[in-house]
Amino acid sequence: MPKLLTADQIRQFEAEGYVSPVRVMSEADAGEIRRHLEAFETRTGGPLRGDLRHKAHLLFPWLADLVRHPRIVDAIEDLYGADLLCWTTNFFIKEARNPAFVSWHQDSTYWGLSAPDVVTAWVALTPSNLGNGAMAVIPATHKLDQIPHRDTFHKHNLLTRGQEVEVEVDSTRAVALDLKPGEMSLHHVRLVHGSPANPSGDRRIGFAIRYIPTRVYQLEGEDSATLVRGQDGFRRFEHEPRPSAELAPDFVALHKRITERNARILYRGTAVKTYNEPDAIRG
Repeated sequence: MPKLLTADQIRQFEAEGYVSPVRVMSEADAGEIRRHLEAFETRTGGPLRGDLRHKAHLLFPWLADLVRHPRIVDAIEDLYGADLLCWTTNFFIKEARNPAFVSWHQDSTYWGLSAPDVVTAWVALTPSNLGNGAMAVIPATHKLDQIPHRDTFHKHNLLTRGQEVEVEVDSTRAVALDLKPGEMSLHHVRLVHGSPANPSGDRRIGFAIRYIPTRVYQLEGEDSATLVRGQDGFRRFEHEPRPSAELAPDFVALHKRITERNARILYRGTAVKTYNEPDAIRG
């Protein structure tokens, strides 16, 4: 018996590679997470930058709670069983009237994981819609094998390498995922997806949580993950602890070590050594 998703939603994920929208918290609760984020940005003098956008659940207890949120993890369990790891997290923040975008791509391209049994819970902390650069997906493309990608390192692309698929994408098939704060979409690691810039007058903030069953492992070196439910009988990942406080010094050091190691996996074969920061974030 599914815990959160309906039988139709599970069938949709299997057939089309995504489900959206799924309500996981109230708009007020999503707004509180946004307030935590923006209070930190105010204290530190600007938008979240660089490696702070990655694996931030190791630095902020309010994000550590989010990756373990029972309704989110219930939905993942409905798809991949009860033994689950959070492999990584990423903020996707598009500032108001900003050129930042995400090209058409598959998530699996540079992640180095052993199997495509990976699902992203993309949690909206603000509205995400056609007016502010919502993510769009090409249904059923998750059934394809890994598609060749080209690296562009485009100065406004929010992806690590600015990667994009090397095949023509039929954008007439695209489905935009309209989300309200506190809703999430779920998408498969091989689903082709992307998003345009945000021309609106407010930020568009999404927090992407990447979940894997414990049987999946890293092919490209040492790696770590957070056990969020069940048991890990495989122990193929170093287990990450829950942060004791916001930016606790030992967790800042742990986060630095882990994100530097992850960057080596994601940027392997290039001269880049740390997370790329698009001009759209810097400026």
